[in-house]
Amino acid sequence: MTEVTSDAAATRLRRSPLHERHTAAGAKFAPFGGWEMPLEYAGGGVLKEHTAVRTGVGVFDVSHLGKARITGPGAADFVNACLTNDLGRISPGKAQYTLCCDEATGGVVDDIIAYLHADDHVFLVPNAANTAEVVRRLRAAAPAGLAISDEHEAYAVLAVQGPRSADLLAALGLPTEHDYMSFSTATLDGLGLTVCRTGYTGELGYELVIPAEHALAVWDALFAAGAAYELRACGLAARDTLRTEMGYPLHGQDLSLEITPVQARSGWAVGWDKPAFWGRDVLLAEKAAGPRRTLRGLEAVDRAIPRPGMAVYAGDTRVGTITSGTFSPTKKQGIALALIDTEPKLADGEIVDVDIRGRRAQLRLTRPPFVKPSVR
Repeated sequence: MTEVTSDAAATRLRRSPLHERHTAAGAKFAPFGGWEMPLEYAGGGVLKEHTAVRTGVGVFDVSHLGKARITGPGAADFVNACLTNDLGRISPGKAQYTLCCDEATGGVVDDIIAYLHADDHVFLVPNAANTAEVVRRLRAAAPAGLAISDEHEAYAVLAVQGPRSADLLAALGLPTEHDYMSFSTATLDGLGLTVCRTGYTGELGYELVIPAEHALAVWDALFAAGAAYELRACGLAARDTLRTEMGYPLHGQDLSLEITPVQARSGWAVGWDKPAFWGRDVLLAEKAAGPRRTLRGLEAVDRAIPRPGMAVYAGDTRVGTITSGTFSPTKKQGIALALIDTEPKLADGEIVDVDIRGRRAQLRLTRPPFVKPSVR
């Protein structure tokens, strides 16, 4: 992540409708998927923001995430024939993690949350940088009668995460009792929004999808009520350490056009029995044959912080590459996700070496998550 260091650079980036609140809070900004977004805040920093989410409640502005809407007769069936997971497993009012894969290679164009409103209405939340490509592919495949709209800047998204998140939202009169990966519409001071029991931190949490013109009012209401819960504004740096502790993949690092769901151990998000989805044939073949590499977890044995791109060795043989790596504020040690070759076979618990700027550091293979999740 590269900090935006000039006004000229900032003018080339989209800004959240909450930008003025972040500036007032002393945010340090960085570019994310073409948007200028808070990395961390003055008076807090990554460690305090991370800890707030694990022990209390934090709020992230993730308005840079994409938004796309598919409406018309058969909208859900169309989306189900394109994306990997099986929308038939859920009912209206539920959300689902799914993947958009390339038909020819099986590589991941993007990972997405799909909100199923009705048979004729699906709302998608892709990653910021990939929204236009996901929309392009859907439009190219859509039959007549379906409308596919890119609503990237029409909505703000706030992630309210942590053990006290339900208490905070309940104090504002918002619904909190719905099941994990379900959503409901609600109002806050007369303003309409959607409350979904989702998140990217591994903690109990919610994501609020808000019309952009109401974002400031909702942010202010959260912080007015949040003083009683020690609510802290959190930047995307803490979001990264939190998701890495859970072993959640980040597109562009742990998932990409070069990394398939089979390699990334994301096969649980694939409806293998469905008759159609993009990349089905090549992914079924890879699953049957076994992938040449898989995403594994690593924990530092000594004082080392692994970073993306670092080489992994078993003895003198290079066996993989770090895709995500950081210092875990919860475990107080370095952790990583890495694509590791399936030959030679390496078992969880074995020690491998990582080249950290010319120095070999020892890390232990393990199965994520690194921290026990409390999301349910």
